[in-house]
Amino acid sequence: MMASVGFGGGCHWCTEAVFQVLKGVEKVEQGWIASEGDNTGFSEAVIVHFNATVIDLESLTAIHLYTHSCTSEHPMRKKYRSAVYTFSDRQAEIVAQTLEQLQAEFDKPIITQVLPFAAFRENSLQYQQYYLKNAGNQFCEAYIHPKFRLLMQRFSALVDENSII
Repeated sequence: MMASVGFGGGCHWCTEAVFQVLKGVEKVEQGWIASEGDNTGFSEAVIVHFNATVIDLESLTAIHLYTHSCTSEHPMRKKYRSAVYTFSDRQAEIVAQTLEQLQAEFDKPIITQVLPFAAFRENSLQYQQYYLKNAGNQFCEAYIHPKFRLLMQRFSALVDENSII
């Protein structure tokens, strides 16, 4: 069963790379997502298309929380909104319950918002698949590789090791 969900919180290059290496993730679209109300401005994010019989929304949400600063308010939050963008009321319920359950694993309050998906703008072609095109550069070494190490430590059963360069 295919499903889609959006994730934002940090650099979309990093977020894209994290979700691309997971079993059951069929496609990751990198760009900017807007929601409703106070969150109509576009913020760096990805849309993850996944096979829900292979990887569930709860696991994807947990991975998202652990691979970005989900408890940190900082001046760049407009550009890097910490959010899960849902495509249905049921998804929103599942994500909200997951955030509530995972809060006990974090020392500070999780600031990640559950927001309805409203619009998406894809990033320029030159920046898509950023990690796959630039795995050895300094940015990837500094920011993406530590996320892969964390994935292997906490979520190794969900990682397609052949996807990590």
